[in-house]
Amino acid sequence: MFPHQKNAAVSAAKGFRIEKLPIILLLLGALLMTAGCKIERTEQSDKLKVSQKTSAEDSAIKELKKEISEALSSGDGPHIIKLKNGMNLLIKEDTRFPLVNVRLFVHAGSSYETPDQAGISHLLEHMVFKGTDKRAPGQTALEIESVGGDMNAATSFDYTVYYVEVPENEWKLGMDIVTDMAFNAKIDPEELKSERDVVLSELERGEDNPGSRIFKTLQSIVWKDSSYQWPIIGYRETVEKISSEDIHAYIDRLYQPQSMLLSVVGKIDPQQVALEAEKLCGSLEATQPVVPPVKFATPENGKTTIKIIPGKWNKVYIGAAFPIPGITSAKVAGLETLCELLGGGETSKLYRKFKYEKRMVDSISVSSLTLQRSGMLYIFATLDADKVEEFWKELIIELSSIDFNQFTDREMERVSLNLEDSLFLTKETLSGLASKLGYFQFFENGQQAEENYLYDVKNITRQQLQKLYDEYFVPEKLASCMLTPEGFKTTEQDLEKIVADNWPAKKVTANESSVSGPGEASTIELANGSKLVFIPDTTLPYTAMSMYWSGGDADLTVEDQGLSALVSQSLTRGTASMNATELEDYVSDRAASIGASAGREVFAITSKFPSRFTADMFPLIKEILTAPRFAAEEIDRAKQDQISSIKRKEDRPVSLAFRNIFPFLFKNGTYSYYHLGVPANVENFTEENIRDFWAKQSSRPFVIAVCGDYDREALMNFAKELDAKLVLKDKPVEIPVPDWGTENKLKLTLPDRNQAHLMAIFPIPGMEDEEATAGLSLLRAALAGQSGLLFRDLRDKQGLGYTVTAFLWQAPKTGFMAFYIGTKPEQVEQAMAGFEKTVAMLQKDDLPEKEIQRAKNILNGEYYQEHQSLLSRSRESASLIVKGFEPDLDLKLIEKAGKMNAADVRILINKYLDWNKKYTLTVQP
Repeated sequence: MFPHQKNAAVSAAKGFRIEKLPIILLLLGALLMTAGCKIERTEQSDKLKVSQKTSAEDSAIKELKKEISEALSSGDGPHIIKLKNGMNLLIKEDTRFPLVNVRLFVHAGSSYETPDQAGISHLLEHMVFKGTDKRAPGQTALEIESVGGDMNAATSFDYTVYYVEVPENEWKLGMDIVTDMAFNAKIDPEELKSERDVVLSELERGEDNPGSRIFKTLQSIVWKDSSYQWPIIGYRETVEKISSEDIHAYIDRLYQPQSMLLSVVGKIDPQQVALEAEKLCGSLEATQPVVPPVKFATPENGKTTIKIIPGKWNKVYIGAAFPIPGITSAKVAGLETLCELLGGGETSKLYRKFKYEKRMVDSISVSSLTLQRSGMLYIFATLDADKVEEFWKELIIELSSIDFNQFTDREMERVSLNLEDSLFLTKETLSGLASKLGYFQFFENGQQAEENYLYDVKNITRQQLQKLYDEYFVPEKLASCMLTPEGFKTTEQDLEKIVADNWPAKKVTANESSVSGPGEASTIELANGSKLVFIPDTTLPYTAMSMYWSGGDADLTVEDQGLSALVSQSLTRGTASMNATELEDYVSDRAASIGASAGREVFAITSKFPSRFTADMFPLIKEILTAPRFAAEEIDRAKQDQISSIKRKEDRPVSLAFRNIFPFLFKNGTYSYYHLGVPANVENFTEENIRDFWAKQSSRPFVIAVCGDYDREALMNFAKELDAKLVLKDKPVEIPVPDWGTENKLKLTLPDRNQAHLMAIFPIPGMEDEEATAGLSLLRAALAGQSGLLFRDLRDKQGLGYTVTAFLWQAPKTGFMAFYIGTKPEQVEQAMAGFEKTVAMLQKDDLPEKEIQRAKNILNGEYYQEHQSLLSRSRESASLIVKGFEPDLDLKLIEKAGKMNAADVRILINKYLDWNKKYTLTVQP
């Protein structure tokens, strides 16, 4: 939640009981309510009364439409309309996608709680899905997913938000669902009892995450004696005591219309949306005044505070924080600029020094969290235990002597460009646009705040940055939390002494081209067997490019596992003419991204950049591909990063499960490998191994898919040149069908954790079997999601876990379907029995038609929701083509699934979901 809060959609949701209806809603709905008219003595007089009433209604509606038309007359929007009860309505028409995003923001989050209520906001978020006055538990999710939509709610410190994204023709349903959840939550005591257990399970799950553990500790120090000091999820002892009466009282106190913003963005008719909003929300009445939140005072600790929490960790995780002002402060843009310069990425000062040059840490970052009443600057690092004292001392010395006059114009311009770019790119997806528009309106009273922020970012000076730094980076305000392996010898007092000895009083500085358009969508065959795919989208002036080869792990022997991942990490760390830092600077200066990745059967390089930098980026990508540096020191760094990643995965239960799932399921071949390898093997890879792999990998025909507002001619020349220079017309690597493992149970142990994680896994065909893929995708959609069969049974009815789902993994020739749940260790057997019961039910009876239709709509909705970004669309085409499929395979599978019925799906269930042939994987504390 830290970087760039202005881009983030945070928060979640509550309930409201409507008791009185204002005149305007009665007038709008009167034609449907004529039974409420007083019956007169004659038929003639009855008709007269109704006629007079209808005339009054028509007049009111006309007046309302006139007010709305005036509000909507100011250009393209976003349009802001204030309803008579004080609620704000934000409307923005965007016709790029056949979708509508509806959000309701409410000034009600954990910072509005009392200490004995800690967690009530988050618990209410859960309860809104457990039924309203007109919808049964689970019905809201069922209705949205049944039309192919998506929904959720989230809780933050300062506000909650409900949101749905639905197909354009279901916009009324989206608005009705969001407002019904927020205004009419039932809060049934029995449902609350079971959902409370789910929240407590979620609370325990958070304790297994290093970042979450650290942040909860720091917030209790940095925001001591304020309502920011407790976690949003609350504490076990407070959550256990919250009653339905408590929640209703909380709703009545905070869910006032003048504290809400309803946002509707997408392919809509703005006037119809405004009328519907008045119909749905105009009936709310303000029953209590809303007092603006008061800023929290900064705690005066007067000294550095350090907390060490030992546990069964492979690594040391360090968080360090300083209090800062909240979002309305004029200092926010400067503080975010400061954070970017110090630790915003691979070109930042602390990353370069401690990760790249001194190699003390696996990762280090600096970010800012700005809330409504206060904020926090946050440093986070991961490293080995034997480097902690040395790193901590050097970090403190570095923090004590930061001089912003040392930052170059290039660095300042780079940060300004990237902060601007991060805001600009939120428009790429409908959800991102809706989030940004809602944020600025809800917290900063309009979109002018964004312009002000960007102006400040572009015009900040080094003197201003130094002044901000000296004001907020002081040792007396430093709070730090460290998670360390058991047996760690350094004490909190030792680390506090390092700060005292090495952070003296701060020094105060004395002074302060012509391109072609994208053209039509098409696929071009190149001379040596490569392909070039054009996907035009001129919404944003950006180019997204994905380049795929067959290969990856498929080129490795069992002794080489991990090598393809290492090559992907090393490839973009320098070229013949640029070292790693020079390359990073070059890319960052252009607000671009470039990266490589390896899979079990493919290798890829992807890039995204403002199209105006095409002439700079294509030569760079060409040099990376044809003349990679593979410097010894960079290979060594990549090795350490990969080994560190392995260890971090083994610190997290779900990551540990997924690291082991392929070696467990498959007996031989590429799918049986540990994709990241094992540390001993990774350490032994040589530069020669890496160069040999890359020479073989890069010589195969490739697929380039580009999406956006690109320079077609430049891209064509680029692709042809690479095809001629690299490709040797090798056939794509042949990947045989792997044998399944002979052992069908794997039990992993991760001590000192709270939750158990369980998977029941069924072998299925690969993507080449389109019939099975379509039908099993339909089944997965029916099982997963908040209204899915697994969720409704194992979570809603039995309260077994916070996360319950089903998922598919498929390669061209093999695949598996898995049921997953995170639950209490003592409930694993019950969860397994629930999975078995579900399979038996699916095998015996056809799914109801409404479940099949819901699943079909989910598949369609998921596709468009997941393919809004330029890069996601270019990746889809390139990856499918290189695997031997048509680029529109996913859409064809959705179309095929749309023609299936319940009997078709049950045939596949009985064929592939054999409980006696399942594999089970568990991770236990």
